[in-house]
Amino acid sequence: MSNKLAIVILAAGKGTRLKMDVPKPLAPLHNNTLVDYVIKEARDLGDLFLITGHQKELVEEHVISRHEGFTKDNFILQKEQLGTGHAVQTYFEGNAKSDEYDYTMIMCADTPLLTKSVLSELLEELNQGYDAVVATFNEETPFGYGRIVRGEKGFSIVEEKDATEEQRKITEVNSGLYVFKTSYLKKHLSGLSNDNKSGEFYLTDTVKEGLNVSAKIFSDKNPFMGVNDLFQLSVVERKLKNRNHRLLMMENGVRFIDPAHSYVYTENVGRGSVIYPNVQIDDKSVIGKNVTIEMGAIVRNSIIEDGAHIKANTYISDSHVHAEAKIGPMAQLRPGSTIGKGSKLGNFVEIKKSVIGEKTSISHLSYVGDAEIGNKVNIGCGFITCNYDGANKHKTVIGDGSFIGSDSQMIAPINIGKECYVASGSTINKDLKDGDFAIAREKQVTKEGMAKRFIKK
Repeated sequence: MSNKLAIVILAAGKGTRLKMDVPKPLAPLHNNTLVDYVIKEARDLGDLFLITGHQKELVEEHVISRHEGFTKDNFILQKEQLGTGHAVQTYFEGNAKSDEYDYTMIMCADTPLLTKSVLSELLEELNQGYDAVVATFNEETPFGYGRIVRGEKGFSIVEEKDATEEQRKITEVNSGLYVFKTSYLKKHLSGLSNDNKSGEFYLTDTVKEGLNVSAKIFSDKNPFMGVNDLFQLSVVERKLKNRNHRLLMMENGVRFIDPAHSYVYTENVGRGSVIYPNVQIDDKSVIGKNVTIEMGAIVRNSIIEDGAHIKANTYISDSHVHAEAKIGPMAQLRPGSTIGKGSKLGNFVEIKKSVIGEKTSISHLSYVGDAEIGNKVNIGCGFITCNYDGANKHKTVIGDGSFIGSDSQMIAPINIGKECYVASGSTINKDLKDGDFAIAREKQVTKEGMAKRFIKK
């Protein structure tokens, strides 16, 4: 559709049945919120505007911070919630530029399963020469939905409370997704009445039998599922996850050992990768080809390159793991960590805001913070960078090819040159030049036969 489209998202709801302290549009769904999914699918089709109400400041702050290009001008406040028709009236009253758009789409903030494909189909239907199109679907148990009452020409929508017993038997229902010619919508909004059992102004009253309108029925009802309570939220969460798993398996060639018990939301997983049960990967992460991610691993906002192996119960956040690296089991990469190609981090290794070079080994029980470690460095068990002095963080630098013995500590700031050797049990607080050897231990004192004084029988 080449003409200008305004997309109005109804986001004024309180969401009382969700029993949360946030407004309904901000109900959490994975690492996002309900409204984030709606915005993601709609924003490439036109200009977005949100009708806000309950806790509007929270909604505005969240959307502006999470979605590029949004300003205060994208929000219109509905001071009183007097129905969907009133919400759209508020949009036209509060947006001086609303008449610049040839078409206006109306959608709800609580329908995170809607896709760009569904929205595009609705626009294509409008292009067939209609003034308005409503998305509909069949529901075997239609209680609560507005019914689509078809006539010889066009149709009307009757809300549950206002329907007759005969009309309530109709299974074709209103999805709550609409697209209009803007001129048509404005004309019919002006004649709305709240003379109904709810005492509200219904947007559905803008389409009636005899008008040039279309009810486009969709065979799959899942995209239109709304969220009104925590049970529905859990159902939507599962459907969203399963849809993504199917995409990854069928189109990307990703193998899930047990897809029902995996939680992968990114679409960016490469061919040949293997995902074990109870893995969690958020939608901001990128996983390369032939990556193995074992049971219980969690990956957030990170890049895992080709051939990497993430072992069981490892936690990775805001980090970059290069190709062929091996991480874990039970390792943690905290934000700002970069692990070089072919490097190995073993069990109970924690990396924070550090760069680890290629083919470096930190095998177990170590903490590396605010450090830069070169290529082909070997670090023994129990290594610690002492990076915090109680007020400031300091950097540790270890050059290529160095060997750091077990149970060693680096008192930062400190610079260890290339191919240095630090003996086990050393606490190093002075810089080493390339090729230096350092040992820093207390002298051993042995008292012959004294052990019996300390051993309890």
